[in-house]
Amino acid sequence: MPQDPALLIGMHTRDDAGVYRLSEEKALIQTLDFFTPMVDNPYIFGQIAATNALNDVYAMGGRPLLAMNIVCFPQCEDMSILGQILEGGLSKIKEAGALLVGGHTVDDNEPKYGLAVTGLVHPQQIVSNSAARPGDLLYLSKPLGNGIITTAIKAEMAEAQDMEEALGWMTTLNKGAGEVMHQCGIKAATDITGFGFLGHLYEMASASDVAVEVYAQMIPVMSGVFTYAGLGLIPAGAYNNRDYLQGKICYHEQIDPDRREIMFCPETAGGLLMAVPAGREQEFLQQMAARQIYVSLVGRVIAEKFAPINILGQPGT
Repeated sequence: MPQDPALLIGMHTRDDAGVYRLSEEKALIQTLDFFTPMVDNPYIFGQIAATNALNDVYAMGGRPLLAMNIVCFPQCEDMSILGQILEGGLSKIKEAGALLVGGHTVDDNEPKYGLAVTGLVHPQQIVSNSAARPGDLLYLSKPLGNGIITTAIKAEMAEAQDMEEALGWMTTLNKGAGEVMHQCGIKAATDITGFGFLGHLYEMASASDVAVEVYAQMIPVMSGVFTYAGLGLIPAGAYNNRDYLQGKICYHEQIDPDRREIMFCPETAGGLLMAVPAGREQEFLQQMAARQIYVSLVGRVIAEKFAPINILGQPGT
């Protein structure tokens, strides 16, 4: 594959976006994401899809600059529905402080929507999933479980309050958490999306060549998720993620089977998983609290050299 010294982050680390240096003070972030609806409300679907794409830029330590719509939509469907999807997406583009500059639409049997997003970051302030170091503490900025709740929604089994909570998280930009990462000098992070919590943690650990431990009992979970998981409302992607991670996970004690499935489940517009240097922990927590941003300790980087992820119940168990 052709190499260019200006390409600071490409595909080899499986980061959330690519980064290309424009000058000593500016680098371009490029990402793209789109998918099919997981909720019936077209406006909210547009918000979720846009949030999911914009969050890739925050995961890299940058700010979104430009966005372009990616649309697949059946010509035979009511075009007002498409209008609502695009309105929802635009609301999040505006909230991010970015500009919508166009897009592309094709006729397709199944609706799909998302964004191509361009962002900016200083080359010395890039956040990557390959920069975790021993001693870093792992914090998560949103609870897990929206993949299971959206599965329950499709099965018409989700409670209204659980749906509301999940939709609230899926339409929350990681903008504030990204700004705190910049202020606290955090260099390693990733957002939790399709590969699930453990899949994205594995990518961070392997790209950084470090060993990590996870505190399963401390991982936050949305309301109702354990109930739906117990009913078997697990998205197929969770089983794919589990198969992919076979041999890469080491359980040091009995973990509830439903909790295991939740850690494998795909998320949409999930939180940031951030590797916070131990000496910056208090500053980080104070900054997050000041902005009223949710955060929970979920693990720690324990050593150099990648090893299977250690799953514990609590720290020190």
